[in-house]
Amino acid sequence: METKILGNAESVSKQNNVLVIKTKESEARIWIYSPTIIRVNISKVHSADTSFAVIQKPAEKLEYSESTNELLINTGSLKLSISKSPLRFSFYTTDNKVLSEDDARFGTNWQGTKVVNYRKLYKDEKFIGLGEKTGDLNRRGSSYINWNSDVPDHTPKSDPLYETFPFFVGLHNGLTYGLFFDNTHKSYFDFGASTDDTMSWFGADAGDMNYYFFGAQSVSKIIEDYTWLTGRMQMPPLWSLGYQQCRWSYMSAEEVLNIAETFHKEKIPADVIYCDIDYMDHYKIFTWNKTTFANPKAFIDQLKSMNFHLVTIVDPGIKVEPGYKQYDEGVAKNYFATYPNGEKYVGSVWPGRCHFPDFFRDDVRKWWGASFTALTEPGVEGFWNDMNEPAAWGQNIPSIVKFGDYYMPEVRNVYGMEMARATFEGTKKLLGNKRPFVLTRAAYSGTQRYSAVWTGDNSAYDAHMLLGQRLVNSLGITGMSLVGVDIGGFTGDPTPELMVRWNSLGVYTPMFRNHAMQGTKYREPWRWGKENEAIIKKDIEQRYKLLPYIYSGYYQSHQTGLPLSRTLAINYTQDTSVFNTKYQNQFLFGDALLVAPVESTRFTEDVYLPAGEWYRLSNGEKFTGSKAVHVEAPLNNLPVFVKAGGIIPMQNVIQSTNEKGDGILELNVWYGKEANSFVYYEDDGSSYNYENGEYYKREIYFDPAKSTISLSAVEGSFTSKYNKIKLVMHGFKGNIKTFKVNGKAVKIWPDAEHGTDYSLIDNNSKPIIIIY
Repeated sequence: METKILGNAESVSKQNNVLVIKTKESEARIWIYSPTIIRVNISKVHSADTSFAVIQKPAEKLEYSESTNELLINTGSLKLSISKSPLRFSFYTTDNKVLSEDDARFGTNWQGTKVVNYRKLYKDEKFIGLGEKTGDLNRRGSSYINWNSDVPDHTPKSDPLYETFPFFVGLHNGLTYGLFFDNTHKSYFDFGASTDDTMSWFGADAGDMNYYFFGAQSVSKIIEDYTWLTGRMQMPPLWSLGYQQCRWSYMSAEEVLNIAETFHKEKIPADVIYCDIDYMDHYKIFTWNKTTFANPKAFIDQLKSMNFHLVTIVDPGIKVEPGYKQYDEGVAKNYFATYPNGEKYVGSVWPGRCHFPDFFRDDVRKWWGASFTALTEPGVEGFWNDMNEPAAWGQNIPSIVKFGDYYMPEVRNVYGMEMARATFEGTKKLLGNKRPFVLTRAAYSGTQRYSAVWTGDNSAYDAHMLLGQRLVNSLGITGMSLVGVDIGGFTGDPTPELMVRWNSLGVYTPMFRNHAMQGTKYREPWRWGKENEAIIKKDIEQRYKLLPYIYSGYYQSHQTGLPLSRTLAINYTQDTSVFNTKYQNQFLFGDALLVAPVESTRFTEDVYLPAGEWYRLSNGEKFTGSKAVHVEAPLNNLPVFVKAGGIIPMQNVIQSTNEKGDGILELNVWYGKEANSFVYYEDDGSSYNYENGEYYKREIYFDPAKSTISLSAVEGSFTSKYNKIKLVMHGFKGNIKTFKVNGKAVKIWPDAEHGTDYSLIDNNSKPIIIIY
């Protein structure tokens, strides 16, 4: 096989806002998207420029300088040096520190249609990201393949899995950079796994060498830039952040209602119940089983009367069955994937022989979206997209299968995202001003615009619980904030200890969903004995207490792309201990909480606390960071710590997000030596009115130097559901007996539960200054 290595520049020109460099082998094009984002596209044949992921346009201007041997682009925040002979690309900070550069020998090259870029590997270089990838937090020394696959029995080392996010962050010499390889073909990433620590490389089976380089000097800013480029999540429906109960399958409406009624009987908070594939008529999408779910509207009305929302599964396969509405319509309008001769592709999945919609066509997506009336009219508001890698029995859909102008190898990695897009756009239209909840198994960069994701069919053992948390943290780097795992494990039977431990971790998992496979033990909280049920119930109640903090965290994701669950490498990038495999599962949950997952068979744990001071959430014990601490970790007390200066708004226990509650917002502040702030956000939790200013936002400040806790004036026209603020102070020394609230003395009452003091303050919209 002939190898062609990118050679010398033969011509250089600027065409409007793009720099064009031609070589014997190819044409390279360079755009500036922002001062910290530069795009490089190297193509043998320049064709139509499309992207499923990128939603931004390049800047209108591009300036460069040229010398005999070099082209130089300086954005003011990032430098790109382009060597002409041979054509090689090197990125620098503005003070000339090298961020990343082509390997001088091999650069970009081709073997047949396969295109690869080799890059210099630095001695201390670490890599994080790539989304749903097994292995360690630091990807150095590992290699990966992106090829969305149905992997029901995957292990903690399996690759590839269900989702493709070809975006990573590189770290070396105190510097940071990011790279997004926007190519939907089967792709490869090798972070020095087999190159004698001299090179890293990435490439794809076909398509362009098309990447976006990010030069911001913090991981959080790189994530912000990447999600600006590929889009950010919308505010989720509040109910989707509560506890979710799922199983393959609850076999009848009666069984689902019994589950909902038991939650009420046991007074365990919950918001969501799922129907897996058995609610359908012989697994046909957009149908209901006429016997076991005979009256969908009456069934869902009963669920709603108990404050439950229903989520139903939807697969892409449309059963080949004349007389079935979606089949007849799809055949009549040629909506399905075909072979090159026009014959419709048939693959077998749950309904049997099926056709697969071409979600890359706008008219097909609209047709698909309109078909959800079969679910939305009875009252479904959540839509679970499964089997959309796409999966078919036997796995390997032939490469000659076509979706319009695309062949399967070109778009397999993005098929699930386009299905999620069709589902989101269609259900959003049908629900009017109500936010749909969409969940997808397969995904590509940009999916955060449409859907939540989960990590697929995991298993009921400790290593999978810990892997799941690493996957959640890694997906957060790629802009996916609303992410979940199957709590308890999808396959196999968890021990009671694992179920309790995993549920306690679920409190701090962005999407808190319990799910299991048919034939396994039922996973509902009351199935594990009274003592374990009490622990699980208390943890679920903790989730509901934290919802004001969690919802504000999602506002942060909506605004900046920063995820709710964050690997410690985001905030403590230069602390080498966070990459230690012993501590790599730890994460921040929002701005203030640090969570340490613990195996179900361990009841003490070594926890690494980064620089600063920390408090154990459960008992207020104080620790000094920059070291590991050995702590108790019984099943009823997962190690969770609050950063000194932390600000966490909470509420009293409610049974569902639909409950109004007692109107008291509990504002918790942990003493620290440094000032801190928190953006509190609230809206109606269900509509899009927040886009028109109907929200409630205020910044909360803690300033120890001035002995003040203050709340800014309210921004937005929404009226908070909380009319009182209960101020709870943790770790504050001294005999504080009164506060001054806007100059007026306010009495303090002891709070036995927290072992500290509190005061009830009227929650008005004007600034509030509390002097303690």
